[in-house]
Amino acid sequence: MNRLPVILAALLVLLAGCSSAVPVQNASAGDGEPQNTITVGAAGQVTAAPDLAIVNVAVEHTADTAEAAREGAATDANRMRAALRDAGIPDDAVTTSGFSLHVQYDYSRETREVIGYQAVHSYRIEVTPDRAGEVIDLAVGNGATSVYGVQFGLSEERQQELRAEALSTAMENARSDADTIADAAGVGIVGVSAVSTSNAPVYTPSPVFAEARAADAAGAPTQIEAGDVTVRATVQVTYETN
Repeated sequence: MNRLPVILAALLVLLAGCSSAVPVQNASAGDGEPQNTITVGAAGQVTAAPDLAIVNVAVEHTADTAEAAREGAATDANRMRAALRDAGIPDDAVTTSGFSLHVQYDYSRETREVIGYQAVHSYRIEVTPDRAGEVIDLAVGNGATSVYGVQFGLSEERQQELRAEALSTAMENARSDADTIADAAGVGIVGVSAVSTSNAPVYTPSPVFAEARAADAAGAPTQIEAGDVTVRATVQVTYETN
């Protein structure tokens, strides 16, 4: 009877059990001497107030002809942009996010009937969070007919600052985990062999939606409250042990 397959199977089971039981890995050093390492993954995060608000609005105009609808939307959009400009909001902070011109039908009869055309010009307006409500009132009071929502986030510079803090926290967490593993394995950490990370997204709270309406007779402005945003970073660190 050939017992070689049975012996090989037993050896594979033994090796599998050994590799999953010990968190300390053996690697080959450059000089041929064995090198003990521990590899851990960790995350860090920082929460802060946003410094950017994105207000999404649209100008809509309906008319009997496509040209009249387009022209009406253009007139209202120019009026809205002029009002924002007069309020100190630069032109490069107001950008087009979408434009559509479509026919409208009446389906109440046996055959559909053209009843008009609608042009919709959507805009993305970037301001500081404290001006979000003001921008809504300016837009609605000067041609905008819809407010799709307000999103809070971070400027590129602020993202980088908070990401650096999150990475520092992640490294601290990685070292803490590695120390715990090393103590349990009866070894000591003597250095860092390798570190890697990846780009991390900025997590924002759910968008804040505001009702599109002009200020009432009492002049009550739209109030928008900003929630915090969180930047998260992850690292993977390989430590050398003795």
